[in-house]
Parts: sequence; C-alpha cells; structure tokens
Amino acid sequence: MSHSPFPTTFLSLHNLQSSGISTRPRSDGLRHPRPVHALYVPFFVLFLCLGAHPSCCASDDVTKITENSPEARPNVLMIAIDDQNDWIGCLNGHPQASTPNIDHLAQRGVLFLNAHCQSPLCNPSRTSLLTGRRPSSSGVYGLAPSLRQVEVLKNTTTLPQFFRQNGYETLMAGKIYHGAYGRKKEDAEFDVVGPGSDVGARPPQPLVVTPSGHPLVDWGTFAHRDEDKGDYKLASWAVEQLQKKHDKPFFLCTGFFLPHVPCYVTQSWYDRFPEDSLILPAVLENDRSDVPRFSWYLHWKLPEPRLRFLKESGQWKNLVRSYLASTSFVDDQVGRILKALEASPYADNTIVVLWSDHGWHLGEKDITGKNTLWERSTRVPLIFAGPGVLAGGRCKEPAELLDVYPTLAELCNLPAPASQEGHSLVPQLRNTETPRPWPAITTHNHDNHGVRTRDWRYIRYADGSEELYHMTIDPNEWTNLASNPDHQAVLMEHRALLPASSVPPAPGSKDRILLYDVQTGRVNWEGADVPADAPVPEL
Repeated sequence: MSHSPFPTTFLSLHNLQSSGISTRPRSDGLRHPRPVHALYVPFFVLFLCLGAHPSCCASDDVTKITENSPEARPNVLMIAIDDQNDWIGCLNGHPQASTPNIDHLAQRGVLFLNAHCQSPLCNPSRTSLLTGRRPSSSGVYGLAPSLRQVEVLKNTTTLPQFFRQNGYETLMAGKIYHGAYGRKKEDAEFDVVGPGSDVGARPPQPLVVTPSGHPLVDWGTFAHRDEDKGDYKLASWAVEQLQKKHDKPFFLCTGFFLPHVPCYVTQSWYDRFPEDSLILPAVLENDRSDVPRFSWYLHWKLPEPRLRFLKESGQWKNLVRSYLASTSFVDDQVGRILKALEASPYADNTIVVLWSDHGWHLGEKDITGKNTLWERSTRVPLIFAGPGVLAGGRCKEPAELLDVYPTLAELCNLPAPASQEGHSLVPQLRNTETPRPWPAITTHNHDNHGVRTRDWRYIRYADGSEELYHMTIDPNEWTNLASNPDHQAVLMEHRALLPASSVPPAPGSKDRILLYDVQTGRVNWEGADVPADAPVPEL
C-alpha cells in the first residue's frame, strides 16, 4: 500500500542545532548528529504519529510482531547481488532495466531509493556490512586482507555469527563474504554451506580482448544453457532449503555472482535488449574537466577498460546489453527463490532483505567498473520485506549498507552488538517519511569519502580537493559546484559530516590500495609511485 508523500528535506546543521540536536562527534568518530536529550525522543515520535499523513500510521499496513508472540523470531532470507548498480526497474537507473521479481519484492516491502554502499569494492563493502564497522574504522580498503586477519575485527561478532549465537540455523551459498572466508567449519559462521560463487559455463576463448587481458573482464553471449550457470545452481540450492523442514529459525543467505564480470549470458536473455533500440548511458564529453585529478587515482589502472576502448572497439553496446541481460537473469533467479518462499510454510514469518555490495560504471565518467565515489558506483538496491515492514513503501532518506545489521537485529527482536556503527532502519520500515539525521558515507581508501544526503553529493579526496553536486537537479553529476560561491554554505554543512578520522590500511592490505602522503604529496597506487605529471592510463 502506497501513501501520498509529504515534503521532507535533509536537516541542515543549523536546523539540527536549533532543534536541540547536537552535531558533536560521536564515539565512533563520525560527526553525525544525534539527540542531545533522550527526553525529546518520545515527543518526536508522538509528533510523527500525529502529524504525518494518517495512512502512514495505519496498523493494517504492517505485519506486527511482539516480543512474546510466536512470530518474535522470524526467519531471515538475505539475497546479495555482486556488482549490481541501480539498473533495477524500481530504481529507474536505466529505462530498459527489466527486473519484475525484484520490483515485486519492493512492492511487498520498503525500497530505499537513496541507499549507498560503504565502499565501492567487494571486500571492504561486504566486510563493513557483515561486521557493522566502517572501512575508515577497520582499515579494510582493498581486496585483502580477510576480516579475521585484521586486528580490530579479529573478535568481532559478524552478522551470521550474531544470528547463530541467538539460536538461528545459518545457511549460505554463493558470495556472501569476499573470498573463501565463511565456508570452512572452523570459521564458525554457517551451519550449512552450499555451492560456492561461480560464473558457470565459459566460452572456449575470451569473447572480448580488453587492454588488461584480465580473464574475468569479458562479456557477451555464446552457446550454453541457463542451467549451466553458477547462479542458476545457487537459486536451486536456496529453493531446496526452503522446501526443507527447519526446527529452528533460519538465517538463509544466497549471494549471486552476476552481473559481475564476466557478464556471460545465454542468447535468449541477450536478445531481450536488441542493439537497434538499446539506450546507452548518458555521458558528457569532457565530463571530468571540472573534477580533481585526484579522482583518477582511485582507479588509476584497473582490469576494467575505459570508455575510450569501448567506443573504439565497438564494444560499448555489447557490454551494456550483457550487463542488462545479466541483471535480468539474476532477477529471474531471485524470482525462483521468492516463489519457493511464498509456497513454503515460512512465507508469513520470513524477513527478506536484498542488497548489492556496490554499483558499476558502464561508460559514465569515462570508465567502466567501480572504484569511484560517484552515484553510479555507490547507489545500490536495498529492499526489506516481511513481518514488521510496511508494504509498498519507498524511502528517499539516505541509507547505508551498514544499517542492515542493526535493522535485522531489531526486526528479529534481538539486541544489536554495541560495536555497530550503522543505525536501524526500522523507523523507516514503519513509516517511510521518517527523517534520518545521518547521511550515507562511502569511503574508498583512506581519507577519500563521498557523503550523500537527501539532495546532495559531496566528495572530499585525501589531498583536500572536493566535488559537490545537487543530485535532484544534476543526477548525472556533470556540474561540480564545489568552487561555486553560491553553495559554500552547503559545502560547509557537508564537510562537517565527514568521518573525523580515517585509519591507515590494515597490515596485509593489497589490490586497489591507494596511499597518499599529505606532507609530501606522494601518491602510490598498488605499490608504485605515480608522478604528478604522469598521463592517465588508457586515455
């Protein structure tokens, strides 16, 4: 059930202070606003219930659970998708995106329209979500180290362990953590471990020869069946688990591989996006002429090619078709799981959460891949549905993947660990118009942060250079307003929302690691110094 929205805006620092909300640094190092007096909270909640649209508080929209009811410990079905940007039908990231099953899930629950990852890279993003700690707090910025190799995370209770310790059966298949962690019995994460993450069928030879020659950076179609793909097998495994009898509440996780490269799809999915009617992403010539050079250092040299290669090789449309088709194929596998849930005895007592670890560029900002602090790299699908969740909700407030852990804990009537740096989204799951005083913060390597509020994106790099975009007017982030004197007040407000500190990379960090020495200006990308006058690779 949808509601007529009423205007809300992200609270400015001035408004927060005048409303009795402090902007003092929190204990976790963030300058996020928080209430000064807990006494104000009941009056604030009462105001929302009395002053909001009447239907926002309608009791029949939300499946209620009480602490002593049989539904007090619902099951959890968590679906993760790798490298999935906002090219999802209900997110309107691409006009031709076709994801009917994810769209249906969004209608059953609450869709966060302004949700963002903590890092635009697999390992730090997933480590953050599953531990509840920011990359800037843990020092996990690259594809290594694994979380248990990091001193501050060594004894952290992860999300699966949290449910396991609270009497849940924990099950997983595919990619939940980055790498092999979590699959071994001694990891003490999951009771049941299914198939691993795998692309499945591969062509005899690469379909595309890219500048890097990396074996994963490939896309297109060749003769094979859907049933030969790793993600099809993952969905089949999840369906089997939902058809079994479970004596305890379960925490069931399935992590899909696609649309991560290689984006291999069968012909039938590929043909759904004909080349002659395909819409390419909007790009602006010389788009990066008003952004700092430092932005290039975050993806100085990567396996994924630049837009220039796609244009010169005639591969741009092929990549876009393959990505859209991969997304639709994964949506179909999500649908298989959701249909199995609906047909199971667990249908009315299972919370479903769906998320992606980060986005992916397909030519925007002259690149492909992730590793940026712009919208295409940070905005992700995030949906909650099930008991305790409003149906048909669409929330525009900023949300973070960091919020998944405390949200699931509250929905399941469990106390979240005190170490959590995220904030429960349950208030928004009850009433999507409930404002949040926190922004969404994405970090890529130390001291590089993107801050997303309701209407703005602010980026600050380690060398102090900045970007500012009015996202409601400029959703493509084509006009950097950081040097515009008319927006200095907005700039100051967003600077105050940055993390107070950003720890150095954890020992053993490697792959996609950027180092910057603020004293000397020395830039080092993956172990090699980058001269100040070095040309940007592949441009």
